[in-house]
Amino acid sequence: MFRSTLKACCKSAPSTNSAARSLAISALSLLLQLLLFVSSLNELALELPHDGMVLVDRLNGIVWTVLGVSFLAFLPITFAIGVLTTHRFAGPVYRFEMYLKQVIRGERPGDCRLRKGDELMDLCALINEATAPLRRPPEPPPALPSRTPEEARTGAG
Repeated sequence: MFRSTLKACCKSAPSTNSAARSLAISALSLLLQLLLFVSSLNELALELPHDGMVLVDRLNGIVWTVLGVSFLAFLPITFAIGVLTTHRFAGPVYRFEMYLKQVIRGERPGDCRLRKGDELMDLCALINEATAPLRRPPEPPPALPSRTPEEARTGAG
């Protein structure tokens, strides 16, 4: 379960389903806040002795204004911040996964590198430190002592 969730969220670009789901959750959050706001004002209007009905009448215009500003301004800003924040974390996790798969396959990947501004730079440096021996070129086997033609003919040596 966790692995499939991590794979789904660690793609380099968000899928359409993921983006739509995130946008829907943000919109639902705004609607719930608006509902709470409206119910609180209605309760307040009922407690007012004389001008409660005036407040209820004006509430309709206020609600549409708040809803419009929320959806046109705050929802896109919230969505953009959410996407940028998750990419700064999910991108490095995806990169680490690909890098470690190369190591498991026996390949010699270069240094693990992240984009400027990504999170988890310390973990990337630690991975580089841990895999440094794997990235070094293999040492040639020790050379056998050379035999002179005389030793080769006599079998000595």
